[in-house]
Amino acid sequence: MRCLKAIAPTVVALGGLLLSAACAPVVPATPRTSPQARPAGLVRPAAAPTQATPSAQSKALGTYYARVQADLLAQGLLRTDGGGPDTPYSSDDLLRNFEKIAFFDEYERGAGLRTSRGGPGRLRRWDRPVRFSVEFGASVPEAQRTSDRAEVQTYAARLARVTGHPISVSPDNANFFVLIMGEDDRAAAMPRVRQIVPNINPASLSILEDIPRSIHCLVIAFSGSDNDHIYRKAIALVRAEHPDLLRKSCLHEELAQGLGLANDSPQARPSIFNDDDEFALLTTHDEMLLKMLYDPRVSAGMSPDEARPILRQIASDLISGPS
Repeated sequence: MRCLKAIAPTVVALGGLLLSAACAPVVPATPRTSPQARPAGLVRPAAAPTQATPSAQSKALGTYYARVQADLLAQGLLRTDGGGPDTPYSSDDLLRNFEKIAFFDEYERGAGLRTSRGGPGRLRRWDRPVRFSVEFGASVPEAQRTSDRAEVQTYAARLARVTGHPISVSPDNANFFVLIMGEDDRAAAMPRVRQIVPNINPASLSILEDIPRSIHCLVIAFSGSDNDHIYRKAIALVRAEHPDLLRKSCLHEELAQGLGLANDSPQARPSIFNDDDEFALLTTHDEMLLKMLYDPRVSAGMSPDEARPILRQIASDLISGPS
């Protein structure tokens, strides 16, 4: 899957309709009191939201991504089993894949969608609780919102359990913003991005403003000004036009990559950090990569050479158990 790394609550007014059996007309009694003016301070009930008809462009994207998902499934891809006997891996495989995925960037920093050809960087991760906020564009149907919120809630609990790091869904004081928006929400998306990251650099903003169809979803993580290796904020953008499995796949990959696994590797298997689309959802292999990333024996800012002896021991422990 091509993925880039680098709400107001809806109130539905429910009206009750009383239907009575047929009977003789009843003449209403004369009211005993005169009608009173509506109190000035009384809040009027919110009107039920209206669902805008998707534009032709949004409908075309929905049709396109539905066909993409169907084609992948027909090829036996987008697996949801997490890996099995047909996808064995050793501690050496785990170490190699971790180094490629955690220390390298898929795209060149500050150069938009230009593929990175640089060498390894240093380990990056969060050093404070990660708090997801799930926000939707106005075009997203309520049923989809409910489903996606539940998915992020469940997945956040899994990520917290795997990493041992505090990760939750918390609309208040959020620092990892999951924006699920359709093509028709693009005009509203950019002001929201600027509100989240007022000093966002032009390269990152240009990526968000004009996402090619081949990019299904993306995440951009922002480090602190005091330490380039520690994340302080992140924005994941997921297309609302995706069918359910593709959208869930995007959530799994981008939220995990926003924790510090920024790259993909064609050698990583079974893994979502691989552009071959074999797996749709986080695998057992990927859980081990996250355990390695947030193991207290390693720290943000380490180089591959500094971290390798420690990571080799961690990988060995994960595969065979501590000696």
